Amino acid sequence: MRRVLCSLMALALLGACAPAAPAAPAGPRTLTVMTHDAFAMSAGVKAEFEKANNVTLQFIKSGDAGAALGKAILAKGQPLADVFYGIDNTFLSRALTEGIYEPYNSPVLADIPDQYKLDPTNNALPVDWGDVCLNYDKAYFQQHALTPPASLEDLIKPPYKNLLVVENPATSSTGLAFLLATVGHFGDPGYVDFWKALRANGVESVDDWTTAYSTEFSGSSGHGPKPIVVSYGSSPPFEVVEAPTPPPPEPPTAAVVSDGSCFRQIEFVGILKGTKNLDLAQKWVDFMLSPHFQADMPLQMYVFPVNPKAPIDPIFQKFLAIPKQPAVVSPADIAANRDRWIEAWTNAVLR
Repeated sequence: MRRVLCSLMALALLGACAPAAPAAPAGPRTLTVMTHDAFAMSAGVKAEFEKANNVTLQFIKSGDAGAALGKAILAKGQPLADVFYGIDNTFLSRALTEGIYEPYNSPVLADIPDQYKLDPTNNALPVDWGDVCLNYDKAYFQQHALTPPASLEDLIKPPYKNLLVVENPATSSTGLAFLLATVGHFGDPGYVDFWKALRANGVESVDDWTTAYSTEFSGSSGHGPKPIVVSYGSSPPFEVVEAPTPPPPEPPTAAVVSDGSCFRQIEFVGILKGTKNLDLAQKWVDFMLSPHFQADMPLQMYVFPVNPKAPIDPIFQKFLAIPKQPAVVSPADIAANRDRWIEAWTNAVLR
């Protein structure tokens, strides 16, 4: 009996000393990123982040920035995503007031110039910038022997009647940026008189940039009746890069960049409060601010990187028009007056 017990004990000891079977590798976690509809990144850059962090990226496109912010606010406390990218300086104060973000002092912020850091609490971190400007269809003006508009004032003149489509500033960050350009250029309340004159001259308003540019605009990306649209200073290069092969020698559209006619947008990313993937969310924010991701943005979303270490593709720069003096409205003035300005715009244009 003692021999049997000793044998059993020996076997038990051997089992205890035997190496444990390797654990099955954990599957990738999922990181969900809420964005505006214009978000894009190259497949290779996406795959790089996923592989490095054993993660699957899931993107929720949630409309224009204003609409996406509304969804994020409604889901506050039980966020629809881990990270929200795409809010800009026109809606920034609303996002901060609602407290939807977790603060995060990314180490990559050390590389970002202070001019883009509009939130000292680091709830919203700058990612890119671009200029909202008038764009026009060159062919239309050539065919009609009409001089393209060169300023905001031109838009209320009789030759440009019924030619302009804009975005509603209550639902579109692009539309709000253009409204702010008119506030900066004409002052308050002078901007209201300008919009009343635009209405009398047949301006059309739609809910978002995609409808304005891809449906109502007559440029090559759209087939609509309007040869003037509120878009971006980077839209003309887009028309060359995205054109079928062979690309045209120059863009079929052009941007109006006269003094005071454009408004500079800065877009931000933030970690949504309540995320269950805080570590991954921080890594994603770091990645968005890194030179590798930043260098991918110009030909994906036609915006400029905020990280000066990111190279910009020469194709993007070749046909780009940058305003020397965009209209200026301070973040404090936007926060204090945005709702009143939108209400006055609604009364002047839609009612």
